[in-house]
Amino acid sequence: MTAGGFLRSRPIENTVLITVVEALRVRGPAAYGDAPAVMGTWSTASGCVAGAFVHTPPFPLLLSVMPGQAVAELAETLAADGRRPPGVTGRHELAEAFAAEWRIATGVDFRIWERRRLYRLEKVEPPDTPGRARLARPADRDLLLGWYYDAEREIRERPGDHDAAVDDRIAYGGLTIWERDGIPVALAGRTRMVAGMVRIAPVYTPSEHRRHGYGAAATAAVSQAAVDAGAEEVVVFADLANPGSNTIHRRIGYQPLDDYLVISFGSTRRGG
Repeated sequence: MTAGGFLRSRPIENTVLITVVEALRVRGPAAYGDAPAVMGTWSTASGCVAGAFVHTPPFPLLLSVMPGQAVAELAETLAADGRRPPGVTGRHELAEAFAAEWRIATGVDFRIWERRRLYRLEKVEPPDTPGRARLARPADRDLLLGWYYDAEREIRERPGDHDAAVDDRIAYGGLTIWERDGIPVALAGRTRMVAGMVRIAPVYTPSEHRRHGYGAAATAAVSQAAVDAGAEEVVVFADLANPGSNTIHRRIGYQPLDDYLVISFGSTRRGG
């Protein structure tokens, strides 16, 4: 992809897009669903790449940092090509701008699905939580799949097929389980390292094990593991509707950087 150098020059700002592109490179163009991913770039008049997007059906369109002109042209191009992403994810101002352009191009309305804050790790401050961290093993597969689907239902996320993703994460050491007295009580994952950057995701604690700090402990453990593996930057998102997770991230050594939006496209507007 010609955007490689552009994305790698700004890995934190483009953390979701760059890690998704890396997963597509490793696992193939249909890594996130039955349909192959669609990718593209926008270049200035001098030929320099200044924007990129990735769409992995059935998930929302992912936007890199890009100029306003690129946002407008992308909406027009996708609409003319008959593509209909279910939504868009990007930095708050870019996602809102694209949604507005998409409404002009297609007549489709939109609503904000989720507000997210991106945090950057300064230094891991592990909580004093009973238990220990260990890497997930193939024998944990069924447990992890159950947790993935449980988490999906709780956050009202669009359903996905997680089998291949869990297998891939286990294979490269991308899932860590927090155990208490030998019982798995929480999960924290990390992406592959790209351009010296790792993103922590997912983080999940089953309802029966919450309010004990296990999710924070797992997040701190996997964050330290990323640093120990050579990551220069470690980032994590938190839903702004969940003040607890935002507080926890700060407590274990993360500082806020920027806000992002997940926007869902709805039905076509009626009337003039």
